[in-house]
Amino acid sequence: MTEFTARTIASLDKIPAQIWDACANPPDQGEYVTGGERYNPFISHAYLSALERSKSVGARTGWTPAHVLVEAAGRLVACAPAYVKTHSMGEYVFDHSWAQAYENAGGRYYPKLQVAAPFTPVTGRRLLVAPDAPEGAQSALIGALRGLRDAVEASSVHVTFADPRDAEALGAAGFARRTGEQFHFFNEGYADFDAFLAALASRKRKAIKRERREALGDDIAIDLLTGDDIKSSHWDAFFAFYMDTGSRKWGRPYLTRAFFAEIGAEMADRVLLVMARRDGRHIAGAINFLGRDAIYGRNWGAIEERPFLHFEVCYYQAIEYAIRHKFARVEAGAQGEHKLARGYRPVPTHSAHDFADPRFARAVRDYLVRERAAVDEQIADYEAGLPFRKAD
Repeated sequence: MTEFTARTIASLDKIPAQIWDACANPPDQGEYVTGGERYNPFISHAYLSALERSKSVGARTGWTPAHVLVEAAGRLVACAPAYVKTHSMGEYVFDHSWAQAYENAGGRYYPKLQVAAPFTPVTGRRLLVAPDAPEGAQSALIGALRGLRDAVEASSVHVTFADPRDAEALGAAGFARRTGEQFHFFNEGYADFDAFLAALASRKRKAIKRERREALGDDIAIDLLTGDDIKSSHWDAFFAFYMDTGSRKWGRPYLTRAFFAEIGAEMADRVLLVMARRDGRHIAGAINFLGRDAIYGRNWGAIEERPFLHFEVCYYQAIEYAIRHKFARVEAGAQGEHKLARGYRPVPTHSAHDFADPRFARAVRDYLVRERAAVDEQIADYEAGLPFRKAD
């Protein structure tokens, strides 16, 4: 029987990148990873440490890093990106009603333990077990998460946007499972954007062509920037877009300017900036992160209003880039039924939740049974109304 030891670290700077990434994104993963993604940028050491170094996460933000490490024979065999949280913001799996109910009953919901990529509604592995880990490493990691919950006197553990395999393992360990939905574009081997349009019903195809014409007009150009093509001036412009959108829509942008400098220095080859330019000046942009199989659309912003420019910069350019570079899909973030009319399909998302109080755990579990049924029904309704041409 393998002996495992668990500990936490308050910063990823405490562990070499190659050791963390050997669990998070091991090379040549093949079938080891489910969900159709062989590299996920949001669980990489570079991305998570950029959040920390830029102070986008940390005590003042309510996201205090407490990453869990499980070792055997002095070697890291499993880990999880974990945060002690004092609020429920920046998660995209909403539990505000749970917090209110728990506190109305006399409990203390915060702090809670969040296992996630902060501010990132992207499915990925959360139980980062090395491919050659000894049997029992995953169970040891789940146990360590519960042990950390107890040690910091948290009410609960929340593992959000887990891939299906991790969600199943957590469910088997007694976590309550929750589902949601997102909208993804799937590249069906299209030769180009016109081939994708040809797969749509005529009315939808014409609507997209009209939106693209009106978005760009005669005066808007699109710059696609990645790697060394991204300069500090581009980050300055994009950060202005991000701050403008955040202040208007959410009231509290999470990411600092230093975060974009960090990822520009450490992982620019995993970034695609789509920037709209008019009269030599960038007026809007979207940031995407590149996996090996997927493009992940994250943040968008604009300093000028333009009909349909959001759809062009965030959706159509990403689809076109995915087709050209043979990415399997585009994930355009949380929410947004309007994506369905633009060729995106509904997909389920998964999270898992564990509560120290067994009475509250039973109440949540009962609620989630009904919620999962409603989500399944909603996804089926979305599927029935997709804009693709019907087979003859």
